[in-house]
Order: sequence, then structure tokens, then C-alpha cells
Amino acid sequence: MSDAADGNGLAGVANLRIIGDYQFGAGAGAALFPPAESVTVKRTTSGRPQQVHADAGRIVSFGIDGRFTLGLEGGRRLHEALEHPAYRVVVDDESEPFVRDEKNVFAKFVLEAGPEIRPGDEVLVVHERGELIAVGTARLAADAIEDFDTGMAVNVREGAPAENGDS
Repeated sequence: MSDAADGNGLAGVANLRIIGDYQFGAGAGAALFPPAESVTVKRTTSGRPQQVHADAGRIVSFGIDGRFTLGLEGGRRLHEALEHPAYRVVVDDESEPFVRDEKNVFAKFVLEAGPEIRPGDEVLVVHERGELIAVGTARLAADAIEDFDTGMAVNVREGAPAENGDS
């Protein structure tokens, strides 16, 4: 059911934009939920937003903690809107096929991490070429990701298929 058709009108999407701005910074809400686009908001039986979808796929899920977990489509939108290195964990060729296959990112394979990243933040996993290859949840703060040679840096939730079909 479309958010505009479910009785909450545009106020429902406007509230989602506010959460996006709070979680990822000014402008992120509009990038995730452009005003001109119609999105589908799936709700729990109590009416709380649960998932937000666009024609291209799942943008976000709404956690019980009030924060978003990114879908690959949400990651694509933020990747285009946020200035590098915001909310990005950058990996090289060695890690790329594993990350695309939804394997976790380990700190020793990270080349760069956005300085604002804290444990539990939603992040974009990006290849050093600049291409989005996955979305997930940071397990370490940015400085720990870059300084440690051990430990899981990102719990990958959804990997992006390679553009040429190869991994």
C-alpha cells in the first residue's frame, strides 16, 4: 500500500525524511525519499512503518530502535547523495567478491572509513574505484576500523551484484 493511500498522507514520508536526516545528515532524507517519488510503506499491525520500498527495491527497514537499516536501493541513493567518505567503508579488489557475496568485512582489509562511523551505524561498503558493493552495519568505530588488523568491521547485510555479471 502506498504511504499516500494509507491514511497517513505525506506526513508519514515527511517523518521518514526527518529520520534519514538525523541518522545520515542533512539532505539524506530527501535523497532516500525524494518528494516527487511514490514509495510503498509496509506497516506493522500497530501502524508503525516497517519497510519502505521503491520500484527499484527496498530502501530501508525501520528498526524497533527508531533507526533505519539500509536496503541496497537505500545504499545506492545515499552513495549518490553523501559526499565521500561519509558513512563509507572502502575495500580493495581482494575483498570485493566476498563482500558482494554478503561476507563480512574485516578491519585488516579496509582502506578507508568515514570518520563519523560508530559501532551500530549503517554504512555503505564501497570498492576503491568508488562503486557501491554492499550495505551493512559497522561493528567498530572508524578509528578502530582503520587502526586494527583484526576483528569484524562491517556485518554485511546485502551485496550488490557486479555490474558486468562477474564477481
